[in-house]
Amino acid sequence: MVDLWAGWADKERRRPWHSETLTNVWSAGKGVTAVVAHQLADRGELDLDAPVTAYWPEFGAAGKQDIPVRWLLSHRSGVCGVDLTHRLQVSDLYDWERMSSLLAVQEPFFEPGSVSGYGALSYGYLVGEVVRRATGSTIDVLCAENVAGPLGADFHLGLSTADLDRCSEMIEPVPNPELESALAAAFASAGPAAQAALLNPRPLGRHANAIEWRRAIIPSAGAHATARALATIYGALADESGKLLSTSALERARAGQGRCVDVVAGVGGEFALGFTLGSDEHSFGPNALAFGHDGFGGSTGFADPEAGIGMGYVMNQMGPLLRDDPRKMALVHAVHRSLAGR
Repeated sequence: MVDLWAGWADKERRRPWHSETLTNVWSAGKGVTAVVAHQLADRGELDLDAPVTAYWPEFGAAGKQDIPVRWLLSHRSGVCGVDLTHRLQVSDLYDWERMSSLLAVQEPFFEPGSVSGYGALSYGYLVGEVVRRATGSTIDVLCAENVAGPLGADFHLGLSTADLDRCSEMIEPVPNPELESALAAAFASAGPAAQAALLNPRPLGRHANAIEWRRAIIPSAGAHATARALATIYGALADESGKLLSTSALERARAGQGRCVDVVAGVGGEFALGFTLGSDEHSFGPNALAFGHDGFGGSTGFADPEAGIGMGYVMNQMGPLLRDDPRKMALVHAVHRSLAGR
């Protein structure tokens, strides 16, 4: 394993970054959350083709009674957020019951199954609530017991008091007036699905520094990890050893669910069941079978079965891009150059 770290854990540059420094990895935690669901499916405790209502009856409101569990994982349920009739604050994300209850009664923003609509925040509550209803255990506990714990991976959905001091300070992107103006225009013209998914609420980097955020269970955006932890988890998927998932479960998890232009992100691509896939629009390197998930500001975790590697990158100085951060891409290219020469 190659394990590199450098820099500072705070904006004032008083705390050096250490090997055990934790940082908020935003959406890079989505794929790890998906592993929990796939483990349950592997054991027969969760049927991905069953309707969500088989486990979560309240979800059948507003015509959602036939939506299968797999569409929650592939962002095809139509429930990509909470509509703006409920103006949410970032603090609402700390309240699991409130968020899951609002999503249960939410009308789909598009015909379920027809396209994808990226659930930037809703994904974790949807998958996590189905997991809770199926097992009686919460997603953070199952992740610790069945994913992070067995691998010794320093990955957390909700931090304990003892781990708070290890957190880096999240630093928002360097101001870019041109980009900010373009984003403001895009948000103003966005459709209801994108507004619900990205703006209701709209967490910013500074919100991840609150103790309440760090302790809350926010699988879509609030996981904390080291780069080593992400690499370890994805490495256990890349080597197809069966440490986390059987061969059949892994094949199902990483199978593409159909290319389309996502109605929230507005870009083309393809989701698997809880993961994004490498493509011309989005890169985990040169190998077509790579899968994983990027996070807001630059973090990433992915598996490359062809190369036999898992890779993780985390940072606290956020970049302006939603994916394919240039720092991440430089590391991806360096890894593959090294592999080519071995």
